[in-house]
Amino acid sequence: MKPTSEILERIAKSSKEHKDGVFTRLYRYLLREDIYYAAYQKLYANRGATTKGIDDDTADGFSELYIKELIQDLQNGTYRANPVRREYIPKKNGKKRPLGIPSFRDKLLQEAVRMILEAIYEPVFHDHSHGFRPNRSCHTALRQISSDFTGVVWFIEGDITGCFDNIDHEILIDILARKIKDSKFLNIIRQFLKAGYVENWKYNKTYSGTPQGGICSPILANIYLNELDQKFEEIKKRFDKPRKAEERKTPEYREMDNEMKKISYWIDHTDDVNERQKLIDRYKHLKKEIHKIPCHPQTNKKFTFVRYADDWLVGVCGTKEECIALKAEIAEFLNNELKLTLSEEKTLITHSSEKVRFLGYDICVRRSQEIKGYKMKNGKWRKSRSLHLKVALTIPHTEKIEKFMFAKKAIIQTEDGKFKPVHRTALLNQSDSEIVEQYNAEMRGLLNYYNLAVDYHTLDYFCYLMEYSCLKTIANKHKSTIHKIIRQYKDGKTWSVPYETKEGTKRVRPVKIADCKRGEASDIVFQRTKFNWKSTIRQRLNAGVCELCGKKHADLYEVHVVRNLNELGNSDWELTMKAKRRKTLVVCSDCHRRIHK
Repeated sequence: MKPTSEILERIAKSSKEHKDGVFTRLYRYLLREDIYYAAYQKLYANRGATTKGIDDDTADGFSELYIKELIQDLQNGTYRANPVRREYIPKKNGKKRPLGIPSFRDKLLQEAVRMILEAIYEPVFHDHSHGFRPNRSCHTALRQISSDFTGVVWFIEGDITGCFDNIDHEILIDILARKIKDSKFLNIIRQFLKAGYVENWKYNKTYSGTPQGGICSPILANIYLNELDQKFEEIKKRFDKPRKAEERKTPEYREMDNEMKKISYWIDHTDDVNERQKLIDRYKHLKKEIHKIPCHPQTNKKFTFVRYADDWLVGVCGTKEECIALKAEIAEFLNNELKLTLSEEKTLITHSSEKVRFLGYDICVRRSQEIKGYKMKNGKWRKSRSLHLKVALTIPHTEKIEKFMFAKKAIIQTEDGKFKPVHRTALLNQSDSEIVEQYNAEMRGLLNYYNLAVDYHTLDYFCYLMEYSCLKTIANKHKSTIHKIIRQYKDGKTWSVPYETKEGTKRVRPVKIADCKRGEASDIVFQRTKFNWKSTIRQRLNAGVCELCGKKHADLYEVHVVRNLNELGNSDWELTMKAKRRKTLVVCSDCHRRIHK
């Protein structure tokens, strides 16, 4: 029997080669044990794996019997998805976002369903979609904006009101049914959608939306919003109108360019020195003047877009009236076809010379007449307005950087409006090296995320404030001063804190802006995992040896899981997990009961 990994690879290949292909008999893949071992391998390391849903079921206690019971329920048709436990997490705007926490049994099955859906749909998703997809991220979306939005005149900022909470279940199932002709498989997805939620010990039904917190919710949302991507592509094919060959240059630019070519010809073919000098002077004058004239006429029509989850940005070359019509068309499509509402207040039409906020960056299209020289392929130098109509990604310092430092209590603002670094009381109980590591992690996160910004160098002031806040925290801890701390930890031209490891003494120094080179950002966090389908967990369970007491041939072996190794104490099983440096321990049922006791 072929392993499920090969089957999923074959499905992905078939979907890529046949975009309109239909898939049948997918439910049988949910009855194979190896897909659940791979799903568990993906889930157990997450911090949420030990978080309880409405019952006590978590990643802890996973075993071969656990899989067989789940498969038995699927075979008999007795499987029923449990309601999720609803919690609320704060949003940046002060409001709260509902979060659904499923039982681990449902998480395991959802992960298996997600793997199958990803194999089918990933090859057919639009190239301009970047949210919750393997090997894509905010940075891939921003890079696409930098290249595709060159020269656009208008931005349409997209905002869908409560997108994930208002996804219509029947429309989603109909979309899935176009490619998946397997009623049993679709019924499992329908169960996840209709499972409901428990809040304050009260059961509530769900009539729409994908539960945020569910394992397969992101891919289901992408499948739903892929319809919007296809609508954008339809508009693009209808709207785009490239310039004609004779319209590639404005009449004024073409006339002056032709005159310069004639003058250049006579400069090379004139023997009169005075006449030649006059021609050269005239040529130099025209060369300065031509850079003040628009080169390309605004006669072309262009529509381009980028989507990240439910956030999208459209770039248009055209008139504002055309943008208003396009916005109305998109709103009508969302309302009629997907039962979603476009927010009139937040979906704005903005001229591209003004900044719009997308994925934490400020984005605009430059109108710069600055002339810069660049080297051509033939080795010659040429001057041009290289920044004109190019996209500029900039950092919103006030809303993001300063707000971040205030939230971390690393700075205060003086009466004259200047920022002053201060110590952080919450970190005083940590060691010196841990304090530096904490600051480094925070600085590195922002430096890496804003790596694509054209004003990246301005983050040097942010690094300065954070470094001196770090020094003040260490100095306050030791009842000392910044100068004494720097002298104590001096390391060449900078300072660093030593700490001991098994390999010997190492040092940690504060992060500098030069440590994160501009343009080399890599924040792909949603990445397809290459599973070892003879996974470690499976091998350890099949080995038939308790990793704690050494007992062989027990009736049942289970996986004990902890949230974090740093939280462990000094009992025998905790020391064993520390020594193995693993968050899992395969133990016999007797040892597992003893651990929990």
